[in-house]
Amino acid sequence: MDTRYFLETSRLRLRSLTEDDLDRVVALDNDPGVRRFIDAGRPVSRDTVRTETLPRLLGWGFWAAEESGTGSWLGWFCLEPGSEPGWRTVELGYRLRRAAWGRGYATEGARALVRSAFTDLGTERVTAQTMTVNTASRRVLEKAGLTYVRTFFEEWPETIEGSEQGDVAYELTREAWKG
Repeated sequence: MDTRYFLETSRLRLRSLTEDDLDRVVALDNDPGVRRFIDAGRPVSRDTVRTETLPRLLGWGFWAAEESGTGSWLGWFCLEPGSEPGWRTVELGYRLRRAAWGRGYATEGARALVRSAFTDLGTERVTAQTMTVNTASRRVLEKAGLTYVRTFFEEWPETIEGSEQGDVAYELTREAWKG
């Protein structure tokens, strides 16, 4: 494996995000389809991405996703550590360009990160959350081995279409993954 990459699959390479990814993240976060289930797809200013979003993505557990064959930037994946120290519990997440949708990249990246969490990082539990109506993300989580835990309702600053159905939590433990 090339040491520039955290993880490689047959079609994906995950590397640390850098400040050079700013324009890519701005484009991703300004695609209303990509952000449909996040802030109802409202645009995000370049300054907000530069001062708020990108610093978070430069942190621990976030990686840029590139297509192996072309080097094309697809979006990002994360295993964001929870409140416990280290990688014991992580939240799986991803955001991909629309051009990458429906091609299996989200599932491939999610499965690879789940495997890496349990085999390399010492993770005991992988969690994820999405809106109940986000059926595409729910399918990805299920294909990656996570199972539905519960539906819950939170107060959000704005109502998003489908939010009345709540959000769903998924998880996979190391024990269940091994089984």
